[in-house]
Amino acid sequence: MAYDLIVVGAGVLGTFHAYHAAKAGLRVLLLEKDRYPVGATVRNFGQVVPSGLAGRWFEHGRRSLEIYGDIQQETDLTIRQNGTVYVASDEAEWTLANELHDRYATVGYASKLLSKAQCLAKYPSLQPDYVRGAIFFPQEVSVEPDMMIHRLIAYCQQKLGVDYRSVSTVIGVDEIGTQGVRVTLSNAQQFAADRLLVCSGHEVRLLFPEVLAQADLVVSKLQMLKVAPVTGLDLPGNILTGLTIRRYEAFEECPSFASLATPEPLAELKKWGIHILFKQAIDGSIIVGDSHEYAAATEQEDLGFHTQDYINNLMLTEAQRIVQFPLVVQQAWAGFYSQTKAEIFEHIITENIRVTTGIGGKGMTSSAGYAEESIGQWYR
Repeated sequence: MAYDLIVVGAGVLGTFHAYHAAKAGLRVLLLEKDRYPVGATVRNFGQVVPSGLAGRWFEHGRRSLEIYGDIQQETDLTIRQNGTVYVASDEAEWTLANELHDRYATVGYASKLLSKAQCLAKYPSLQPDYVRGAIFFPQEVSVEPDMMIHRLIAYCQQKLGVDYRSVSTVIGVDEIGTQGVRVTLSNAQQFAADRLLVCSGHEVRLLFPEVLAQADLVVSKLQMLKVAPVTGLDLPGNILTGLTIRRYEAFEECPSFASLATPEPLAELKKWGIHILFKQAIDGSIIVGDSHEYAAATEQEDLGFHTQDYINNLMLTEAQRIVQFPLVVQQAWAGFYSQTKAEIFEHIITENIRVTTGIGGKGMTSSAGYAEESIGQWYR
């Protein structure tokens, strides 16, 4: 079979490129080196939160909400529209929440300020002493990260005709004159297409390593925890906290952010890039995290494969300051994603070959909208 486009990498970024290309009528081959996606796409909270992003990534996230909604009407991607809340713990964070509310009002992105009483009424499992107020975004959604990508791939196969092949590690790329591209797999299979897009996540050594070595890519290592279900606990939507207000790009654009000081008790948390988020899964368990450590993508081994109990304990201590229910850890893991100071790495190898990676922590929120624009521009 002849293909119009081969996409390497079936994480959320690569799969949404395949989705939009197939929707545009292209014959698409989607290749994944593992038996199924096991990278950043499945090792995250599953929170789709445009509210925390800035610039074009906010707009891509806003569009992504619409795309998720459209697909959810046809197949269950595990989308749940229970909104996002950022809980302010002090006056400085509450000021930023108010400023963000005012800014989003000017662009028609719905949000609601919640007083302390309103916040505790909506989220009674929060510690009253923690809450100063909150800002709530009703249109935002959550997904089950370990399920969503599999269902999206299946939808692309069944409804859009995408040819998906796992256990397909691409080790070589050759141009066929000026007319197309041929890829060679580790099992010696070959496939040809008019164009090739590489969405390789934090894998920087298999394809175009000389390009990626110069891309200023950084790998972020995140520690995350899954805690046991609590009988009767209902924790709807995406629960973000004061440390998130102090970290996310959207708040950085608010007038008061420049004068935001870090209280001494938060200094050690900031050192490890910790901000506390909660997301309850459909089985009742709760994902809690996360932390951030960094290394150059070419030196990512230095981050290690282990998790540090010290970091996990810092997160649990802060989390217990925020919520009243017990936090009994069932699982702990490390996730990895690549990012770049340029917001994303977009590189044209030749007219027919492109590399797109380094979307950072924006992938689940913004990939759907970003990929739509990316495919539209390439095939305009």
